[in-house]
Amino acid sequence: MGARLSLNNHKSSTIELSEVSQSDTCKRQRASSSFSNENLRLFPYLPDEISLQILARLPRIWHLNAKLVSRSWKVALTSGELYKLRKELGTTEEWLYILTKVDGDKLLWYALDPASRMWQRLPPMPKVVVEDETRRGLSGLRLWNMVASNIKIVDSVREWLGKRDAFDKIRCCGCSIGSVDGCLYVLGGFSRTVGLKSVWRYDPIVNCWSEVTPMSIARAYCKTGVLNNKLYVVGGVTRGRGGLTPLQSAEVFDPCTGMWSEVPSMPFSKAQMLPTAFLAELLKPIATGMTSYRGKLYVPQSLYCWPFFVDVGGEVYDPETNSWVEMPIGMGEGWPAKQAGSKLSVTVDGGLYSLDPSSSLDSPTIKMYDHQDDSWEIIEGDLPIFTDSESPYLLAGFHGKLHVITKATNHNIVVMQADRQNQLVYASSTSSSSLGKSLQEFSQVVARSPEHIWKVIASKSAGSTELVSCQVVDI
Repeated sequence: MGARLSLNNHKSSTIELSEVSQSDTCKRQRASSSFSNENLRLFPYLPDEISLQILARLPRIWHLNAKLVSRSWKVALTSGELYKLRKELGTTEEWLYILTKVDGDKLLWYALDPASRMWQRLPPMPKVVVEDETRRGLSGLRLWNMVASNIKIVDSVREWLGKRDAFDKIRCCGCSIGSVDGCLYVLGGFSRTVGLKSVWRYDPIVNCWSEVTPMSIARAYCKTGVLNNKLYVVGGVTRGRGGLTPLQSAEVFDPCTGMWSEVPSMPFSKAQMLPTAFLAELLKPIATGMTSYRGKLYVPQSLYCWPFFVDVGGEVYDPETNSWVEMPIGMGEGWPAKQAGSKLSVTVDGGLYSLDPSSSLDSPTIKMYDHQDDSWEIIEGDLPIFTDSESPYLLAGFHGKLHVITKATNHNIVVMQADRQNQLVYASSTSSSSLGKSLQEFSQVVARSPEHIWKVIASKSAGSTELVSCQVVDI
């Protein structure tokens, strides 16, 4: 165990057991009595408040096995008290969660522990089955009940045979994902022809899914972002009598209260400036991305008439004024081109990064936004990615560094980390006479040798699996 404990966050290496305040210790003394119905101590001959501090330093990758030690350990490891203590001690860990799709509509989640480079598969998401709107009348209802009964019988047989997991499918598409307050959220989508308001939450502490308060309106393909520990949802499409209708509305979820609140709708001011009513009817405004940056939400937008997209800048939501303003011109015009209607971006250590996907002529590139000059700058060229997939890239930021997730030519999911610091050390050592000269040479070496910057930190066999989205959760 000692070897594994050394993998903990570096912030925890200098923390002593006595760092917890007296008041917090008293609270845990009272709370510790609930950790075991049998009044057994977590560790023999140690007070439970001290034992909790030991468990709080245990890497998360071992929690599933540690829960099997005893009932009291399981209760302790699934308690909110333990994870509050992990925050105080600085032993929380950032894990990468990747949503994939197989066999057309089966969604599977995988979690990566970057420290141990080990993967875990999450429990299957609950089934979302909504009766088709075309079913009308008593006969349709009876038929649906018969089918549902048969499905339950088949599921019972499959579960008894140990094969149920292979058939668990979430029968929906277009759902969006987000993460806030240490949990994953799956929002909306379509089930057959019906739009969904439902929201599902995955809690890593108890390792299970639960349904929470639904959104105010059914949405699919909406964009999500986190600001001030609240989950924002904007745009998307819904199904009306005339078919699919783009949405300009927005709402926000507070995990502390479990409730949704209304946010002013996006004005889509650029869409109002179209020269003719014909174009206004033909081109529909949609939100194509969302990112939290410098205390505000930035939403790039496009006008679309499938399969064509026209970028029109975007808008910015300011929570202090509770209003939208037009996105800075340089940011809007320089935002990388669409990728299946979505613009990939992530904030890492205060910097806004975006990925410009590859085309038939150019390799994918990483851009960084300079808010002072209102401009984008290419900081990495020729990413070492070789794939023909239509949507091959995901972006994530954890451990203070930028990561790109993609599928390699051997069909493995590959997680690559951009580590310019290593290259900087290399460049400095090549020219000890002048640090300034080395820094100049470094920027040139970066453009010529991307293989020295990007390194693979993890990979996983994936076969025909498609990448859908990813999130980072720190608990």
